[in-house]
Amino acid sequence: MAYRAASAVALILLLAACTGGGSDGKIKLTVATFGEFGYQPLLAEYQKLHPDIEVQNRVTDFDTHHKGLVTQIAAGHGAADVVAIEEQYIPQYKASKDKFVNLADFGAAELEKQWVPWKWAQGTSNGYVLGLGTDMGSLALCYRRDLFANAKLPTDRAEVAKLVPTWEAYAALADRFTAATPDVKFVDSAGTVYTAMLNQRPENYFAKADDSFIGDKNPNVRNAFYLAGGIAAKGETAKATTFTQTWNVAIKQSTFATVACPAWMLSQIKQAGGEANAGKWDVTTVPGASGNQGGSFLTVPKQGQHQKEAYDLARWLTAPEQQKKLFLADGILSSEPSVYKDPEVIAHTDPYFGNAPLGQIFATSAESLHPNYRGMRDADVRPEFGRALGRIEDKAQNVDEAWPDALRQAREALK
Repeated sequence: MAYRAASAVALILLLAACTGGGSDGKIKLTVATFGEFGYQPLLAEYQKLHPDIEVQNRVTDFDTHHKGLVTQIAAGHGAADVVAIEEQYIPQYKASKDKFVNLADFGAAELEKQWVPWKWAQGTSNGYVLGLGTDMGSLALCYRRDLFANAKLPTDRAEVAKLVPTWEAYAALADRFTAATPDVKFVDSAGTVYTAMLNQRPENYFAKADDSFIGDKNPNVRNAFYLAGGIAAKGETAKATTFTQTWNVAIKQSTFATVACPAWMLSQIKQAGGEANAGKWDVTTVPGASGNQGGSFLTVPKQGQHQKEAYDLARWLTAPEQQKKLFLADGILSSEPSVYKDPEVIAHTDPYFGNAPLGQIFATSAESLHPNYRGMRDADVRPEFGRALGRIEDKAQNVDEAWPDALRQAREALK
C-alpha cells in the first residue's frame, strides 16, 4: 500500500529490539507497517487462535518507516519480525536479500497462484521470495458531488466519468470548475495527478530491459509533468500533499473537489473528513480507466529470533480470508484475484461514498491495470519530480524552469 498515513502515529520501539519471549512464556512478535493497514482486529484474532503468541503492531509514517528500516538492516538489529515494504522500495531490498529470510524456505513458493502474476513477480527473484503481497492500489477518481453541483457540473458518477476519459479532459474540467468556483481547488496536489498518470504507463524513470535511467527521454514522464504542472501553475491545486496534516485538514475543510484515489485511500478520506463529510464524496472511473498506485509486501528480516513464527503470521495476514476482511472493513483491495473477484467484494458499497459500487469499480480497475516497472533507484529519483511540482505550486518556478531542474536533480541523486 503506497503512502498510507497513520491516523495516530505510534512511534513505539522504533529502534529497540522487538523479538523474543516474555516471562509468561509467550513468543513476542512485532509487525511494522507504515500507517494503518487495518491489522488490529486481525492481530487480535490471530492471538486468540495462537494463545502462545503475542503480537504488537508498530505503526509509523511512510518516510520514518522506510528510513528506519534502512538503519535497522544496516545495524543488524531493531527491525520488526514482520516488516511491510512498499513496492517502490522492493527492488533495492532484492539487492540486499541476504538480510531477509527467503520465504521459499518455509514453503512460500507453493503459494504463487494466490496472487496476480505481476504482484508475485515484484516480490520474488529466481526462486527467492522476499515478501508476500498484501494490497494493490488500483485507481479510481474520488470527487465531491456537492462541490461539483456548486460548479454546475454533472454529479452522477457515470456522467462524471464521461467528462474525464483522459487526463487532458481532466485538466480541461479543472478550468471549468475553477472558473465557476474560484474559492475551491479542483485537486489536492499536482503530485497526485502526476503520479496517477505515470502509474498508467509500463515504464517511467527506468527501462525494464536494463534498468537504465530514461526519465529524461521518456515522453510519458514529460507529458505527465507538464500536464500536472500546468494545473499547478493555474492555481487549481490545494497544495496539499497526500498524507500530510495539510492534506487531512484540506479534506476536512472541503478545500478541493477531486483526487485520484487508490482503493486504500478511501479509509484515509473517511478518517480525515469525519462524519461532517459523510455522503458528500463519490467514486467513479479514473481518467485513463486504470492504473496502480502503491501496494506492499510483508517480509521477514533475518535478524529476528522467531523467523518461522513470523512467516506463519505473514502468511495468515495475506491469506484470502483475511484480505477479504480488510477490504470489507477498510476498502484495502487485495492483490489476490480470489478476493477481488469474490461476489461479496464486488457487491460492496459504502454510504460515506454515496453508496458507490466500490467493489465493482476497483475490481474492474484491478483487472485492466498494467503494472509499471520500478527501477532499483526509483525511490531516489521519484521525489525530485514531486519537489519540482511543489515549486510550481508555490510559484517559485514555472513549468519550463522546473522540468530541467527536476531532471538535473534526478541525475544528481543517481550519482
